[in-house]
Amino acid sequence: MAIREASPLGHHSTLPAGGRVPWVGQESGPTRHYSRRTEKAYVHWTKRYIFFHGKRHPAEMGAAEVAAFLTALAVQGKVAASTQNQALSALLFLYREVLSVELPWLDDVIRAKRPVHLPVVLTRDEVRTVLQRLDGVPRLMAPHGLRRGPPCG
Repeated sequence: MAIREASPLGHHSTLPAGGRVPWVGQESGPTRHYSRRTEKAYVHWTKRYIFFHGKRHPAEMGAAEVAAFLTALAVQGKVAASTQNQALSALLFLYREVLSVELPWLDDVIRAKRPVHLPVVLTRDEVRTVLQRLDGVPRLMAPHGLRRGPPCG
């Protein structure tokens, strides 16, 4: 019995009974103990890669197609850097472990932007200004170390 599975792009593919792609879980080299979630993610990215390139077989493609796919994820798809990295890991696994093809380094890939996390820290003067504008209960709730006057207690 086969299972029809919808891809994120709306295409359907037929999987063998059990819904597993034949190469997932095969031991062609050292035993791999990937979690089921990792397997599913890798299958997902492999399918998206194949559909992105018009259902061409991955063995017919190489670094240029991987770079084009990863760049499209970043530019058109606007995915997070971690998402692009997961897709890259899945495709590297596909080529190295399944197809036994070593891809040259992918220098042409436009990398997704990592968000810039700037710490929000107030200067002493800014804290003083904020505290001076507090009144009533909010003033009572201000941290003890930031208030002027004797500590409560």
